[in-house]
Amino acid sequence: MDFLDALKNKVLIFDGAMGTSIHKYDLTLDDYQGCENCPEVLVDSRPDVLSEIHESFFKVGCDVVETDSFGGSPIVLAEFGIAERAYELNKKAAQLAKEVAHGYSQNGQQRYVSGSIGPTTKLPSLGHISLDDMREAYYLQVSGLVDGGVDVLQFETGQDLLQAKAAVLAMVDYFKKIGRRVPIITQVTIEAPPLGTMLVGTDISAALATLRAFPIDVIGLNCATGPSEMIDSIQYLTNNFNGFVSCLPNAGLPENINDQTVYKLTPDELATSLKYFVEELGVNIIGGCCGTTPEHLKRVVETLGNRAPKPRTPEYTPAVSSIYTPQAMRVDPAPLIIGERTNTNGSR
Repeated sequence: MDFLDALKNKVLIFDGAMGTSIHKYDLTLDDYQGCENCPEVLVDSRPDVLSEIHESFFKVGCDVVETDSFGGSPIVLAEFGIAERAYELNKKAAQLAKEVAHGYSQNGQQRYVSGSIGPTTKLPSLGHISLDDMREAYYLQVSGLVDGGVDVLQFETGQDLLQAKAAVLAMVDYFKKIGRRVPIITQVTIEAPPLGTMLVGTDISAALATLRAFPIDVIGLNCATGPSEMIDSIQYLTNNFNGFVSCLPNAGLPENINDQTVYKLTPDELATSLKYFVEELGVNIIGGCCGTTPEHLKRVVETLGNRAPKPRTPEYTPAVSSIYTPQAMRVDPAPLIIGERTNTNGSR
């Protein structure tokens, strides 16, 4: 069963935080091949670590794991002097995750791999990079992930709609080249209230108005906050988007305790929150982002494993959008349209 068919039949549970999992290992600079804190090189230097992480989430019942490729674009890798390795590292990340997934796809339970694509370190809306250059960079990353065998592509932690546009356009470009497509997930990050927008100021309604024009199968949220801060935005998506909706929150808001980043949301609290998203709001994909561990996802699987999706009847309102807010194309009262006969005499 392919990924989209599976989504029609059950709520899919994604894994937890790759970065959090990696930091639990005592890795050396040699492990990072001299590129300190560049986890993407671990697919080459320490595939055993990444395999263990993927296995840790499959063992507790997750349906999907994400590749170790969040920062795998040439844009990010260039900061470590290894931009030319983008295709190679992304393909290896996909192949490694697929190998592990294959080993856990048994007894009728299919396991999937999602190709993780992060926002890079550039904001095109602020002039850090052109849309065309970002699109070209993402094309390399997309090609490596697809050639490596991912079941779905996942642009995540979007901070700028132009990042999302560039990523999705790169995906479409590569699909045209190879004559087939894989499903697309696009997830934005909404900061905690009182800001309540993406980093560049885009609210969730503007994000949806823009993204729904693209061939995206799943739109959702991840990162920045815990589940409680996501409720309003997720409810907006489930009420207004007729595709699938995803929610991958952090384990709460991060706290700095003794110079350490600590996430305090417990496995039970995460499972309870995601249960509400699934049962009340009709979310189709759940999982975890920063701070979430196999223990968190184990509790989520125990609570929501093999759960059929709740039917939704979203309302579609055509709209156009600026970078900040949308404008509905249908308004009440409607605009007053004033006509005039042709003024052939040119009297005014």
